[in-house]
Amino acid sequence: MKGQLPRETVEAIVAGDHGDAFAVLGMHRTDGGVAVRAFLPGAAAVAVIEARTGQRVATLERLDDDGFFAGLVAGRGPFPYRLAVDWPGGASEELEDPYRFPPVLGELDVHLFAEGRHLEVDRKLGAHLTTLDGVAGTAFAVWAPNAKRVSVVGAFNHWDGRRHPMRKRVECGIWEIFLPGVGEGALYKYELKTAWGDLLPLKADPVAFRSEHPPRTASVVADLERLRLDDAAWMRRRAERNQRHAPISIYEVHLGSWKRVPGEGERYLTWRELAQDLVPYARHMGFTHIELLPISEFPFDGSWGYQPIGLFAPTSRFGPPEDFAAFIEACHHHDVGLIIDWVPGHFPNDPHGLVWFDGTHLYEHADPRKGQHMDWGTLIYNFGRNEVANFLYANALFWIDRYHVDGLRVDAVASMLYLDYSRKADEWIPNQYGGNENLEAIDFLKRMNELVHLREGAVTFAEESTAWPAVSRPTYLGGLGFSYKWNMGWMHDTLVYMSKEPIHRKHHHDQLTFGLLYAWTENFVLPLSHDEVVHGKGSLLGRMPGDRWQKFANLRCYFGFMWTYPGKKLLFMGGEFGQEREWNHDASLDWHLTDDPLHRGVQTLLRDLNHLYREVRALHVLDCEAGGFQWIDCQDWEHSVISYLRFDDDGGYAVVVCNFTPVVREAYRVGVPRGGWHREAINTDAAPYGGGNVGNGGGVMAEETPWHGRPFSVSLTLPPLATLVLLPA
Repeated sequence: MKGQLPRETVEAIVAGDHGDAFAVLGMHRTDGGVAVRAFLPGAAAVAVIEARTGQRVATLERLDDDGFFAGLVAGRGPFPYRLAVDWPGGASEELEDPYRFPPVLGELDVHLFAEGRHLEVDRKLGAHLTTLDGVAGTAFAVWAPNAKRVSVVGAFNHWDGRRHPMRKRVECGIWEIFLPGVGEGALYKYELKTAWGDLLPLKADPVAFRSEHPPRTASVVADLERLRLDDAAWMRRRAERNQRHAPISIYEVHLGSWKRVPGEGERYLTWRELAQDLVPYARHMGFTHIELLPISEFPFDGSWGYQPIGLFAPTSRFGPPEDFAAFIEACHHHDVGLIIDWVPGHFPNDPHGLVWFDGTHLYEHADPRKGQHMDWGTLIYNFGRNEVANFLYANALFWIDRYHVDGLRVDAVASMLYLDYSRKADEWIPNQYGGNENLEAIDFLKRMNELVHLREGAVTFAEESTAWPAVSRPTYLGGLGFSYKWNMGWMHDTLVYMSKEPIHRKHHHDQLTFGLLYAWTENFVLPLSHDEVVHGKGSLLGRMPGDRWQKFANLRCYFGFMWTYPGKKLLFMGGEFGQEREWNHDASLDWHLTDDPLHRGVQTLLRDLNHLYREVRALHVLDCEAGGFQWIDCQDWEHSVISYLRFDDDGGYAVVVCNFTPVVREAYRVGVPRGGWHREAINTDAAPYGGGNVGNGGGVMAEETPWHGRPFSVSLTLPPLATLVLLPA
């Protein structure tokens, strides 16, 4: 046949070694005419059918026993065609040839991706249901610039990487192909050969929108274009719900262990079941937001989601993507915001993931002194590589744009900021100025926050445990640009204080008061997170000293203190009813405990504290400003009592008094701004909360007796191990 291919070209296609299959397969003009070439392993005969007329225009010749066919067709070409294939045993079918279709990515997409400025990567990479030239199928695209050959594999081609090698867009290193007939729900992976010809383990799609249920690891073709969230009313008000003057009380949840179905093998609740159960519960309890431990697909349950691989896929453990969207709709219909934990700092080394993706250190740093987390055995993204940073930027925006997620809590920020984080002296490389700051990660975080904040009302939270300055200040003022920062110092100091026997607390009084020295340097969230109830730390209740009654009283007092202290609030699930055992990610919370009056009392208190925090502006509107707080008396260390005022921006205030000893204190006088009746809005020792009901009969009258530098004062009975909140009439 004129224009016949060299034998080595045919052999390279058959062996899956050819790096440019589109230059060989499909329809091509040759010096002998228009040729059609196809590789169909196992086929007995192949003919070419002109698509418009349905006429057979050529029978292809078998050039290799493994199934390489080629032949000349009549006409000038190229033109739309199908392949008529006869299989051994008499079966036959007509197939669309993927190698007759044009490139999927446009020139602008290629240009922007090459520059690291394509912020809608999810619209182009991954698997997208598409119709080309009137033919329905799926377009696949993956970034692997250093691979010799990339193929998409699945049941549709018997997981044979030789059958559908992809087209390389050399301008940007993306491989693409349109596969006719491949529809929603199809399982797929990518088969890659390195530059030196070695086959890598099959890779999941980095931009897959759905994955198989672990431990299976294939990606799944999913259609996100039909997602239409019915939450316009929430979206119009989102900015006011998330801003620093709003009440923000966050219920942190690990979905796999919040509640399970005991009658069905302790299975997980589905997204839709969680929408019907978790969301109304959070709303009833008065929380303004739910925060989910990472829900991007992850292989190992024991990582709690903090070692994700499918950054664009909500985990299949709870159902498909459309059900996740329904869960978010339910949140917003109940006026509850949704925050997700987002993990851009590292990824696991599972072979089907990002590690050594195209036979090179593509996503991770090559040097382990920059590219590995010694503590966690994970790999660190190369934030200085434009395409990698672009991938992460696009992922952050994906959750906000596609699913209307309201906020991202960025995990392990401290580990990103410092090159020497948890490393020995010889295990890290200084930056270009000789310092330990990770300049590339800093630039990445700043740009990420700038992009997220372009979405109206979207917010970011930093888990940052060091003294890095201005974490929650705008980038134009030299900050990192986060909306809020977790106050890890407050959490550590106050939990250590509360773990002390009351008789010793007077010697540690500064652990209660020290946080006010820096309370206004950031927009703080007070976090009692999952990290405080694992790894042998026990539960919050278990860390409280004393007998059973005192443990509950201490916990109630602590919650009263926390909910009136400046800063937004975060509580990990189970804490709201006094879970007794340490958190176990493999089991449901102990919901039966709420049948016990003491546990139910803590739960009732938390609900009332949340509602008070939301309703009383003095308790939230100036959470992040010095004008919202004044000490009444922070020096009564001898009695382990503190008292303070919270103010709003219109003259309103709340009086808070905390007694951290089991001693009832009669006629305890505190100064207040004005006279009149002061209602006892919260008494954590009240009987409905499981307390002894010691208190002030519902309130007290402020007397014109100067005290603590104020013209009026109230004389109080302080219940044991309790917090009081008084509101002026």
